[in-house]
Amino acid sequence: MPMQYKLNFELVPDSCWYSNLRSILSPKEWDAVRFDAYARAQGRCMICNRSVRRLEAHERWSYDEAACTQTLVDVVTLCHRCHSVVHIGRTQLMGGEAEACEWFMQVNGCSYADYRAALGKANQDHIRRNRIPEWKLDISWLAQNFSGMKK
Repeated sequence: MPMQYKLNFELVPDSCWYSNLRSILSPKEWDAVRFDAYARAQGRCMICNRSVRRLEAHERWSYDEAACTQTLVDVVTLCHRCHSVVHIGRTQLMGGEAEACEWFMQVNGCSYADYRAALGKANQDHIRRNRIPEWKLDISWLAQNFSGMKK
C-alpha cells in the first residue's frame, strides 16, 4: 500500500489546464469562495498548519477516469511552499524543484527516496489521465456550499 502523506502532488491532466474556478466564476463569486477558505483556515496553511501572512487559494479536484469527470471537492488555503509542492510540474518548470523537494520531505517526515517514489506515482497517474481526451467538469460542490452559485 502506498504511503499516505499530508502534502501531496496534484498533477492536473493537460487538457484541464486553465479550466479553473477563476475562469468560470465572476470575480465576486470567486472572492466569496476564496474568502470562505481563508476564514476556515484562520490564517494557517491547511496542509502544514504554518501561520503565514499570505495564503493562496487552491482548488482540490478528484478524477473519475471511468466517467471522464473532473470533480471539484474543495477550495483550501495553502502557504506558498505547500502550493509549490502541490503544483510540482509548474514548480519544476520555474526551477524550484529542489526547494519543493526539501519542503515535501520536511512536512511529510520522509526521505528523498520517498519523495521520488511519490513523484513517480503522481507522474504515472498524470500519464494515465492524459489518455482521456476530454474531461467533464463537475462543480456541484459550489452549489452545495454556496447558495446561488453555478452548478
